[in-house]
Amino acid sequence: MTQPSLVERLREQRERHMERSKIVRAGFVVGGFTVLLAGIAMLLLPGPAFVVIPVGLAMLSLEFAWAGRLLEAALVQAEKAQQSAKETTTAQRVAVAVAVVLAVAAFVVAAILWDIPILPYV
Repeated sequence: MTQPSLVERLREQRERHMERSKIVRAGFVVGGFTVLLAGIAMLLLPGPAFVVIPVGLAMLSLEFAWAGRLLEAALVQAEKAQQSAKETTTAQRVAVAVAVVLAVAAFVVAAILWDIPILPYV
């Protein structure tokens, strides 16, 4: 499997980043860890964790090889998942759509039968 183009761009960016002042580089490290920790927290809290974590890793990959390796692995897995999703059959897509519709219908029925408030009282 080929490397995602983002990986190549990050490697080029890393070379330019190493020429920056130590203060700017330290800012990237602090910012990268902050964004990464926020993304990890979003795994349990509401938020786009699967968007924020790679951004933090991308920032950290400018300074640390381990972050670059993690980011590369994540991007390769994301590419595999995207390819796998493209290869689904029409029957699989219909089955997922039916399952989603049935789940929504079950929630609506449960909300009506058990008097679950769907909207907060105003």
